[in-house]
Amino acid sequence: MANHYQILIIGGGNAGLSVASQLLQKRSNLKIAIVDPSEKHYYQPAWTLVGAGIFDVNKTVRNEKELIPKNTTWIKEAVSEFEPTVNKVKCVSGTEITYDYMIVCPGIQLDWNKIKGLKETLGKNNVSSNYDFNSAPYTWEMIKNFKGGTAVFTNPSTPIKCGGAPHKIMYLAVDYWRKKGILDKCDVHYVSGATVIFGVPEYKATLEKVLLKGNIKVHYSANTIAIDGNNKTIEFETKNTEFVKQSLSKSAAACYSIAEGNDADSVSRFTMNFDLCHSVPPQSAPDFIKNSPLRDQANALGYVEIDKNTLQHSRFPNVFALGDCTNAPCSKTGAAIRKQAPVVVTNLLEVMDKKALTASYDGYSACPIPTQYGKLMLAEFDYTNKPKMTFPFDQAKPRWTMWLLKTKVLPWLYWNKILKGTA
Repeated sequence: MANHYQILIIGGGNAGLSVASQLLQKRSNLKIAIVDPSEKHYYQPAWTLVGAGIFDVNKTVRNEKELIPKNTTWIKEAVSEFEPTVNKVKCVSGTEITYDYMIVCPGIQLDWNKIKGLKETLGKNNVSSNYDFNSAPYTWEMIKNFKGGTAVFTNPSTPIKCGGAPHKIMYLAVDYWRKKGILDKCDVHYVSGATVIFGVPEYKATLEKVLLKGNIKVHYSANTIAIDGNNKTIEFETKNTEFVKQSLSKSAAACYSIAEGNDADSVSRFTMNFDLCHSVPPQSAPDFIKNSPLRDQANALGYVEIDKNTLQHSRFPNVFALGDCTNAPCSKTGAAIRKQAPVVVTNLLEVMDKKALTASYDGYSACPIPTQYGKLMLAEFDYTNKPKMTFPFDQAKPRWTMWLLKTKVLPWLYWNKILKGTA
C-alpha cells in the first residue's frame, strides 16, 4: 500500500521531529512518515523575549520542509480521525493512512474563543498575547509605550504550554517600567486561574518576593471570561471573592464592578478597567484528539490517555504519545519533550522487538523564568514537584548565567541539536 508506514508520527513540531531523528539514529532503515499541515515551524519559547523587546521574531520561524529529517516522508495533511482498532488515520482531505505503530504529538490547541472578545481585539487596543506569533511584537510596543495606569496579565485555569509564560512577561514589564522611572504610576494585576504563583515551593518563594518587590496584586482562582478592547475592560469570575475585593480596593486606578452570586458556592464576576492587557487563552487537546478513541475519557480537556512513565497508550499498545497533547501530569514544556523523546524511542523499539519496556519518564520539566532583564531562575522539577537541579548551585536564585542560557544557548540548541535528535 502506498499510504502504509511502519511508523506514523502525528505532528511535526519539537516532539515529532526529535523523535523521528532519534529513531533513525537507532535504526536507519525504518519507514517513517510525519503528518503535519504546517508550512512554518516556530521556536515558541523565545516569544516571551520577543514581547520583552530583546529577540527578533523572525528568528523564531523556519520553513518546516527544511527541518523534516532525511529518510522520512512528510505528509502535508491535517488529521481528522483516528481509527486505532484498524491502525488507520483519516485526513481532512479524505486521504487514509495506515501504520504498524503510531506516535501522537500534535501539540496543544489554543482556545482563543473561550475568552469572549479576545480574538477580535488581539494585537490592538493595548491587548496582546505572546502565545501568538503576530502579536508578540505588539506586546513590546505596549510595554515600551506605556505611560502608567492599570496593567493586567492573565493566566487561564487550564493547563497550558509553558506554564510560566503568563507571568514571565509581567516580571520583565515591571522591571522595564521600574528602570524607566514610572513603576509608581503602574497598577499591576495578575489574574490567574491557578491557586499559587508556582507549584514547587522552592521556586514559589523566589517569585513571591518578585511579586512583592513589583507591588503586583495577584488574584488567584480567577478565570478570565471576556475582554472588551474598545472599552478597555476585562471580566473574570472567581469564588475567591473577599480576597479579590481586598486586592482591588487597594488599587486607585482599577475601577471595577461586581456581579455577586446567590450563595456561598456560587461564582462572582468582576469587571475591571485596564490600560494594558496581556492575556493567555485557555488550552486543550486538539479537537481531532478530543473526538477520538485515543482520548482520556475522564479528562474534559481530551488529552491522549497514556501511561505517565512509559508514554505508551493505555489501551492501544502500538501507540505512543508525548508532548503537550498527553494526559501525563507534567508541565507542558520543551524541556519535558526533550526527556520524553528518548523514552518513546526506546520503548517503541522494544515493542517492535517484542521485549518488555525498560525506559521510564519521571515527569521532568524545566521552566526558565526571567525575574528581570539580565537575570533568570531555571526551575527544574519532576512529577513529585521536587526540584531536580542540573547545575551545582541553588537554581532558585535568579542568575545572569541562566539568562544567557535562555537567550543565547537554548535557541541555538533547539535548531541545531534538539530537532536533529542529538541533544
